[in-house]
Amino acid sequence: MSTVRPTHDGGPAAGTMGASRQDFVGRVPGERGEMGTGELVRQATQQVSELMRAELRLAVAELKDKGRHAGTGFGLFGGGGLVALYGVGVLLAAAVAALALVLPMWASALIIGGVLMLVAGVLALLGRSQTSQATPAKPEMAMDEARQAVHELRERAHR
Repeated sequence: MSTVRPTHDGGPAAGTMGASRQDFVGRVPGERGEMGTGELVRQATQQVSELMRAELRLAVAELKDKGRHAGTGFGLFGGGGLVALYGVGVLLAAAVAALALVLPMWASALIIGGVLMLVAGVLALLGRSQTSQATPAKPEMAMDEARQAVHELRERAHR
């Protein structure tokens, strides 16, 4: 515990940076200015409140930083996806050109286009089945568990 020893002029001792006696929690036992329980509770409440505000400021700063990184990452993913889309287009053109070596150009383009439409149809059917499993957009399992918990609480309350 820290105590303040007054200097000859009545001010605080050197090394206390001008703090007054009331700024120190560690008081000399038996001193008339001891803090009561109410004052200690008030200080504790104030300190907890300040701590919570500081933690919230820290959380906000951390979320902003993570959001900035996430935004940059998503932008880079999007750019990579766009370049990959162009790459797929070039590969498809190469496939058409390669097939055009043995067939007429229109036939090779028709074959590659048909294969692409078949792949798109399969992906659409798979997407439709996944979407049907997502509807209705209610958290049914969580609602059932909440209903069960309420039912159990009512049963216990009636006992």
